[in-house]
Amino acid sequence: MEVSLSRRQLIVGLAAGTVTACVTNPETGEQQFMLVSDSQLSQMSATAWADAKTKTPLSRDPYLNNQLASVGKRISTAANRQNENWEYAVFDSDQKNAFVMPGGKVGFYRGIMEFSDNEDQIAAVMGHETGHVTGRHAAARYSRTMAANAGLTAANVALSRSSTQYRNEIAAVLGAGVTFGVILPFSRKHELQADKLGVDYMYRAGYDTRQSVRLWERMAADSAGARKAEFLSTHPSPETRVRELDAYIRAKGYA
Repeated sequence: MEVSLSRRQLIVGLAAGTVTACVTNPETGEQQFMLVSDSQLSQMSATAWADAKTKTPLSRDPYLNNQLASVGKRISTAANRQNENWEYAVFDSDQKNAFVMPGGKVGFYRGIMEFSDNEDQIAAVMGHETGHVTGRHAAARYSRTMAANAGLTAANVALSRSSTQYRNEIAAVLGAGVTFGVILPFSRKHELQADKLGVDYMYRAGYDTRQSVRLWERMAADSAGARKAEFLSTHPSPETRVRELDAYIRAKGYA
């Protein structure tokens, strides 16, 4: 069961060391720190989803829309989430990207669908986005960010009451520590976990799991020289994803 705390309660609890909100994810078996429920996040994302569909034109290509819906149905069934209220949209943009919002709102840009060599590669992306849902990554990241921000507030309050000569410098270092030590690495962990969950769903749905590796090999070649250092990125490098996926597929006997 998730708990819902006000910002003030959270700050006080963190300072006292009394905030506990850990639940077990049935899909991964992991203990996750949760301060918000999936239903709460779904309500929050409804407006963002509506805005996205308003600000970015939707593709009217029946082939792309039907293909996305078909792949989504197979992957959601493989993830045992076929009874949830999934919604799929193809955005008419050249971006090679896709995203998922709480509540099963999945957006693919036309660019990633056209970049994919085959339906198996589209399924790799769909499996990844579905993995974010089953992994409860949005709720986990929201909770961690909430706690990190509250912790910074508590630290800044304490610093403001102190006579420390280097108060501003310490506050800046604390902020950098939260960003690089908590929020960004946690995001990279989620991306790799979603990749692996996605491969599981691909396999169960009858797709060629090796195509997930091939997709990221092509993404690596396509984006060479245009990426920032992995340390500063919320996503693992394509090369890291290729290596991790290849090892996982071999270990699971999927290929």
